[in-house]
Amino acid sequence: IIESSPPGARFAVDVAEDADVGSNSLQGYELEANGYFAVEMKESQDGSKFAELVLRHALDRESEQSLRLQLTALDGGDPPRSGTAQLWINVTDANDNPPVFAQDRYRVSLREDAPPGSIVMNVSASDADAGSNARITYGFGKMPAKVLQKFVVDAESGTISLQEELDFEDTRGYTLLVEARDGGGLVAHCKVEVEVLDVNDNAPEITILSLSSPVPEDAPAGTVVALLKVRDRDSGENGQVSCELSGEAPLSIQPDGKLFPELVLERALDREEEPEVQLVLTAVDGGSPARSGTAQITVQVLDVNDNAPAFDRTTYKVKVPENTPVGAVLLRVNASDPDEGPNGETQYS
Repeated sequence: IIESSPPGARFAVDVAEDADVGSNSLQGYELEANGYFAVEMKESQDGSKFAELVLRHALDRESEQSLRLQLTALDGGDPPRSGTAQLWINVTDANDNPPVFAQDRYRVSLREDAPPGSIVMNVSASDADAGSNARITYGFGKMPAKVLQKFVVDAESGTISLQEELDFEDTRGYTLLVEARDGGGLVAHCKVEVEVLDVNDNAPEITILSLSSPVPEDAPAGTVVALLKVRDRDSGENGQVSCELSGEAPLSIQPDGKLFPELVLERALDREEEPEVQLVLTAVDGGSPARSGTAQITVQVLDVNDNAPAFDRTTYKVKVPENTPVGAVLLRVNASDPDEGPNGETQYS
């Protein structure tokens, strides 16, 4: 009898036979006390009396797979005589139980450098039914195509694997809707939340947003020479960046560790000593191992008339004969100026 049979369903039982006649013949049936069935006697057209089992309460194969009941046939004699038969009722399965996942929600963390083919996790569902009704296949529910491209689930085992590379900077997590479907078409769902863990796979990037060049050599300390943008697409310590300048450049980074630091003068420049400042800016993140990025900056120093002409001697001595003709060259003097352009051109008087 299938467990989905409704209360009130009837099932015929073979007729008991009694060779006596009249009141001494078969008069009725009795059924062993149980929680499911009652027995009623019916009379056929030929006068034989047969038993019918009447289902009073719904069956449940998952709680009781079979019943063994004793059916007794009674005559009307004095003393009465009886005969018995064993009824062995097998309760067959109906697909009345959906699959059930071990958890409604699963959580798992996965590094962004996990290679395709890596196992994310295994989900498991059970079904209290039997046979094909308990055979479960797994699949994904309705999800964005972007997610379906990243992951795949094995229909038989429920193992979820990675299909494509992850990128924390693109997507920091995924929610997967997993279905378990039994052979009768009943479906259960669970959610798998995949957290993508950041890996230090991005080097810092330095962008020069503005550069003042040339810079006058008399520019005061604190003058902003360049505005920078320093960023790292990683997160946490992997995205924390500090900067440093190579060499003994008269410049510093203020404030360090910020997204938009400034390159400022630490001291006055001197074009006559260093007409051009070349430096390398290096940005290093806090990952392990750390990654770095560099940028080259060239600052031209603009001349200022900060130097007076200087003679090559402070005193010149020359002997001139008194008969030296007018117009004769007595002496050549020389003065130089280290400044540039018009600032370095000298005139004599």
